[in-house]
Amino acid sequence: MRKLLTFLFCTLLSLPLFAQNPQVELKTDLGVIRIELFSKQAPITVENFLAYTDNGFYDGIIFHRVVPGFVVQAGGFTFDFQKKETRDAITNESANGLQNLRGTLSMARTNQPDSATSQFFINLIDNTRLDASEDKPGYAVFGKVIEGMDVVEKIVQKPRGIYRKHPSAPNVPIRILSAKQITADSNPVADTSKGE
Repeated sequence: MRKLLTFLFCTLLSLPLFAQNPQVELKTDLGVIRIELFSKQAPITVENFLAYTDNGFYDGIIFHRVVPGFVVQAGGFTFDFQKKETRDAITNESANGLQNLRGTLSMARTNQPDSATSQFFINLIDNTRLDASEDKPGYAVFGKVIEGMDVVEKIVQKPRGIYRKHPSAPNVPIRILSAKQITADSNPVADTSKGE
């Protein structure tokens, strides 16, 4: 009987119900940002984000839009503001019950709801006005920062405004040096900040 119970317990632990959310580490010029992805609530968005992560798309891109008290955005441009070629747009999953709260990640898009590709933003405050409602789609939350909001705040503090076409971009480009999937029990990488 004990062997049967042990077998059943081990079987239950192996089911997807017990699977942990995937995590991604963004190593930036100012330090490491670690994020957890909500694959159950936003499966299409998470799969899309991981596809970009796994093929190296995010390596070398910059945080091109920084709006204090609102969002920090990345996912589309190289350091010289060349737009990267993306995959097809995905279905908007903003009606997934998740809210645009401080530290969450959401997909950037145009006015067309199903237009998100690679760009994402990190909410700096509770931006619940970006959530879906009964009469309008919102911006799909698909993850949250679990370590490194101090790094996000460092990005916010950098001077902006010298680029006429990108006035909200930091004057000195801040890059995502690498983006990679990690396990939940991975040790955080040491701060790689080049100094302030």
